Amino acid sequence: MGRKRYKRLHGDINHRNGSYERSFTLKETGKVDLQVPGDRRGNFKTKVIPESRRYEDALRQDLCLIFLTGISTRSLSMISKKLIGRKISAGEIGNVNKELMEAAEKWRIRDLSEESIKYIFADGVCFDMRIGKTIESVPVLVAIGVKRTGQKPVLGLQAGDKESASGWHEFFEDLKSRGLTASGIMDGLPGLEQAFKEEFTNTGVQRCQVHVARNIPAKAPEKFKKAAADDLISVFYASSKKKAGELFDKFIDRWKKDLPSAVKCLDTSINACLTFFNFPEEKWIS
Repeated sequence: MGRKRYKRLHGDINHRNGSYERSFTLKETGKVDLQVPGDRRGNFKTKVIPESRRYEDALRQDLCLIFLTGISTRSLSMISKKLIGRKISAGEIGNVNKELMEAAEKWRIRDLSEESIKYIFADGVCFDMRIGKTIESVPVLVAIGVKRTGQKPVLGLQAGDKESASGWHEFFEDLKSRGLTASGIMDGLPGLEQAFKEEFTNTGVQRCQVHVARNIPAKAPEKFKKAAADDLISVFYASSKKKAGELFDKFIDRWKKDLPSAVKCLDTSINACLTFFNFPEEKWIS
């Protein structure tokens, strides 16, 4: 008011005007009933509790975490009275989650030019998501980077069919537009390797050896599986690229008659499987 309590002033001045009731919920305390003072002109705004907030931010974060475990907004609304001392409507929880989604989207499209990424692991994975009133398995394209320090941050998440070349093109275009440059590590999904090469020129592509090591023996009769797998591992774990090439030639000579489909499969992917030899030896295992 600009004056001490009980001080009298003449003219057009403002005055206290009682108080109004307001409740606010505190973490580990529950609902607290408050008397907020007011003035005749309605100018006073309390700084003790946030305007238009009915509970503190710590509780908002807890509600978001609970929601992320898979509990629906309606179910969370039903148990909120027991959890925090007051019932929170499904609409309120929806508004809290909206802020969470906005923050997540801001992170998802963040600038990557300062990340210092050397390698990218790219693959598709399915997540259970709420679509309307049902839970559906939704395919998501994922890129995880490897920094020079060895840290592995998630670089990108985008809904899309992992078998679709156009989907991978769009995903890699987004990563590149956000400032990313790196070599890629991936499996043999249709169109994935080609899409990466077209978007990230002058970089290497390393095929996931685990996928290849499963696919090759799968094309062999049972009596040849172990021997073919052992020969394949010797190629991948050779001491040098030259030695790997020699062992690959031996693999071809030994199995081209009995396992033609396995030999053809390896022949089409061998170059991408051995890209790691172009990098420092301490990085090979990764």
